[in-house]
Amino acid sequence: MTGQDMNATIRLTAAQAMVRWLSVQRTDDGARFIDGVWAIFGHGNVAGLGQALHGIGDALPTWRGQNEQTMAHAAIAFAKGHGRRRAQAVTASIGPGSTNMVTAAALAHVNRLPVLFIAGDVFASRRPDPVLQQVEGFGDGTVSANDCFRPVVRYFDRITRPEHLLTALPRAMRVMTDPAECGPVCLAFCQDVQAEAYDWPEAFFAPRIWHIRRPAPDADELARAVDLIKAAKAPVIVCGGGVIHSGAEQALADFATRHAIPVIETQAGKSALPQAHPMNFGAAGVDGSAAANRAAAGADLILAIGTRLQDFTTGSRTLFDAPLIGINVQPHDAAKHGAVTLVADARVALQALTDALGDLRFAPDTDPRAAWLAAVDAHCAAPAGDGLPTDAQVIGAVQRAAPDGIAMCAAGTMPGALKLLWQAAQGGYHMEYGYSCMGYEIAGAMGLALARPDRQVLCFVGDGSYMMANSELATAVMRRIPFTVILTDNRGYGCINRLQVGCGGVPFNNMYADCNVEAQPQIDFVAHAGSMGAHAVKAPPSPICRPRSRPPAPAIFRR
Repeated sequence: MTGQDMNATIRLTAAQAMVRWLSVQRTDDGARFIDGVWAIFGHGNVAGLGQALHGIGDALPTWRGQNEQTMAHAAIAFAKGHGRRRAQAVTASIGPGSTNMVTAAALAHVNRLPVLFIAGDVFASRRPDPVLQQVEGFGDGTVSANDCFRPVVRYFDRITRPEHLLTALPRAMRVMTDPAECGPVCLAFCQDVQAEAYDWPEAFFAPRIWHIRRPAPDADELARAVDLIKAAKAPVIVCGGGVIHSGAEQALADFATRHAIPVIETQAGKSALPQAHPMNFGAAGVDGSAAANRAAAGADLILAIGTRLQDFTTGSRTLFDAPLIGINVQPHDAAKHGAVTLVADARVALQALTDALGDLRFAPDTDPRAAWLAAVDAHCAAPAGDGLPTDAQVIGAVQRAAPDGIAMCAAGTMPGALKLLWQAAQGGYHMEYGYSCMGYEIAGAMGLALARPDRQVLCFVGDGSYMMANSELATAVMRRIPFTVILTDNRGYGCINRLQVGCGGVPFNNMYADCNVEAQPQIDFVAHAGSMGAHAVKAPPSPICRPRSRPPAPAIFRR
């Protein structure tokens, strides 16, 4: 390129520059990293960003949802379904549109998942202050409602001049593609700045490939970890979501098989190993299997791989009292519980450990695993008579009908039941339990189905979460995105009711029967889903739990 070319510029609005730049950021397989933009327009983003998105067309497609939070949930599930190697953006107007996204930002932050929030903001010029929906800070003239994003995103920037994008956009991409810092980004985009023209360097819009690094372990840390493993008699692996984010599923399977080390699963790590793998002892912790928790209690060394060691996993730090090796790309997580750290990419670390350990092999007791799987089969079997099925029997019926499907959920009773009972195939599990956000399920199923069109997505949801956020069913119908929803009607918040009673309280304000209402609601969920265009049926009491001669066709939406 000549010196003259290097100085070439192109005149665009700031919003046009943003969408053009995003459209040419690529993954190492050539796909757009930002797949597209979910948008609900208002006065804070329609005239600037809306015009730019219309102009760029399919080079960066725009999709309309029904609610800003649930659009973001769909984007988050899409990113998780792609192992953090692709993401989506979500834009909303100033005020309630943007603050609706804050809950989703917290969800993405806790789960370490990339999503780009483009939030409409106040006028940078301040000439029309206060504009409609502007939050005025009596003691701070720089504050806006979007400052709510600061504690729940990995990177926050307020775009008050067009040229801020020259640094803000690359910083945003660096965060979303960094395996250690990965998480949500918020660019609060002042609405007058969106429409301001600027002479941009043409070189800024050159296509770029973002490679996700795989940090190798420090030699000294690796040597300490190897010495600890060689000295152990009964090590156990805790498999977290970082194994899946790293694409280390096969490396873990090979490592566990070669060295005969039991693997116990977190919610995020479940299905990194298929349930059929002989070293998969199932779910760990409060909602864990007898086999997994027995192995953890008897362990003399824990290898925590790619996990945050959340309280459900560790039984609030009571499940195991053995030394830990924290294998994690993020030092903050690797050092938890006073662990010996091995800061590295999970796949690279497992390969390095395998090379160093050679033919070292342990002799775990596998009888508890066999006993636990037999108990699972018994609990999930079809009932002998008529009557409403248990959660376990519902799970068993769906498992028999779609054994290779991806079970997904987020809140209530089902996450614990699925973690314990769903016998996942490879990659057959998607749980949002870092934030346990009610209302994630329907939108998350849509985003997951977009990411994994090759698999049947099975969305388990209770009536409480369904009532909280169900409107993206209509979006899925409009876009012809198929997935199956299994709705269990508990007539209220059954999970929290059990916790309330279990803690010594009395049933109060959770189940409809215990609420201060004049009449018990009689909600026809089949009619409600059908009114949005979904194909919906009510399962009869008993036949749902009976084995079928062949799997049924997946649920589809009416055309």
